[in-house]
Amino acid sequence: MSAAQIDEADEVEGVDAFRQRARAFVRDNLRRIEPGEVVGILRNDMTDEEELAEVEHDRKLQRMFFDAGLAGICVPREYGGQGLTPAHQRALNEELLGYEFAARMQSPTMSPCLAVLLDFGTEEQKRTHIPRILTGEEIWMQFLSEPSGGSDVAAALTTAVRDGDEWVLNGSKVWTTGAWWSDWALCLARTNWDVPKHRGLTVFILPLRREGVEVQRIALLNGFRDFCQEFLTDVRVPDTDRIGEVDDGWTVGTRWMFHERMLYNSPYVTAPPGQGHAGVGTRTILLAAREAGHLDDPQVRDLVGEARVLQLVGDALQERIKDGMTSGALSDQAAAIGRLYTGLAQARTTAIAYEVSGADGVVWGDDDGPLVDVGTDYLMRQISCIGGGTTEMARNVVSERVLGMPRERTLDRDVPFRDVPRSAS
Repeated sequence: MSAAQIDEADEVEGVDAFRQRARAFVRDNLRRIEPGEVVGILRNDMTDEEELAEVEHDRKLQRMFFDAGLAGICVPREYGGQGLTPAHQRALNEELLGYEFAARMQSPTMSPCLAVLLDFGTEEQKRTHIPRILTGEEIWMQFLSEPSGGSDVAAALTTAVRDGDEWVLNGSKVWTTGAWWSDWALCLARTNWDVPKHRGLTVFILPLRREGVEVQRIALLNGFRDFCQEFLTDVRVPDTDRIGEVDDGWTVGTRWMFHERMLYNSPYVTAPPGQGHAGVGTRTILLAAREAGHLDDPQVRDLVGEARVLQLVGDALQERIKDGMTSGALSDQAAAIGRLYTGLAQARTTAIAYEVSGADGVVWGDDDGPLVDVGTDYLMRQISCIGGGTTEMARNVVSERVLGMPRERTLDRDVPFRDVPRSAS
C-alpha cells in the first residue's frame, strides 16, 4: 500500500463515529413517523397536489442528507458520495428507524438506476448525473416492462434506430411508478432484430420531458394513479447517452435486474430496516384486530403470531443473503431468494390483516380507523409478487442460477428476434 493510500485509509471515518454523527443528524433534523403512518398497498390517500408537494419534500430531505455528508454512503467520493462501506450505510439505516427519509429518492433512483450508472456509465455520465441524484435534483425511473412483454424483459419491442450521432426511439413502456413526477429514465430498447432476442438490446438514458415522450397515468382499482405508461414517438437520444455497448444491453440488463432485486438491501439505498413498497406489518394487523374486537380470539392471535414470524424470518434471511454475497459464499444471483420470500410474505401478511378483521374488512366506513382499506389492500395483495420482477421469475433465477438446475425450455433461444412468432396486436 502506497503512502497516499495509507493516508486516505487513515481518514476513513469509523463506523461507530459515523453512527453517532448520523444519530445526531436524524434526531435534530428529521420528523418522527407516527406508528401506522405509512401502511397499505399503494393506497390512494393523496391528491395530485399533495403528492407533488411530498416529492418536493423528499428532494429537500435528500439535499439535507447530502449537505450533512450522509448521501451516497457507498458512492465514490469523485462522484459526490462518501466513499464509505456497506457497514456505514447499515448504521445510517438503523438510526433512521422511526423517522422520515427521502423515500421517493431510493427505489428505483438509487437502486437500480444509480447502481447501473456506477457499473456501466461513462465517466462523463457518472460525473454529470450521480451528483445530481445525490442532491435530489434528479429522480430516475426504469423503462423495462412493455405492454406486450410481461416478465420477458428481453422481448422488448421498443426500437432504437441509429441516425448519425443520435438514436431514434419508438415504442411503449408500462407500470413505471412515479414517472409523471420524475426526471430521467434508464430505457432498454431493441437495436438489432436479426439476432436472438438477448443479443440485440441496448440501454439508453433519456430525460422524461424530452419531445416525443408522453406519460399517461393508470388508475388501479383503489384509485391509485402513480403507475404510468409511456409512449415514445421519434424520441432522439444522442449516442453519448448510451449505456454500455451497442447490442450488449443484456449484459447491462442482467446487472440492472440484480440491483432491482436487491431493492432495500442495496448499499446505495438509505431507508430504515424493514422498509418496503407496501407496508402491512404486525402493528397494522394488531390495530385492525383490536378495532374489530377480535384480539382475544385464539385463532386471531395465532395469525398475528404468524405475521410476526414472517417479519422476523424475512429480516434474518435478508441479513444472511447480504452477508453471503459480501463474503462470496453466495453469488449475487442469490438476491432473487430475498425477492421471492419478500413477495410471498407481503402477500400473506396483507391477507392476514384481512382475515383478522372479519366482516369489518369487507364493509367499513371512513371513520373505522385501522379497518379502512383493509379490503382493497387484500384485493391488491398480489402486487408484491408482481412489481419489481415477478416471483415466478425469481423462482427461475433461484433454480437455474443459484441451485444450478437445468434451464427452462424455450423455443426462441437461437432464433432471430424478427422471426419469433408474435400476436397480431
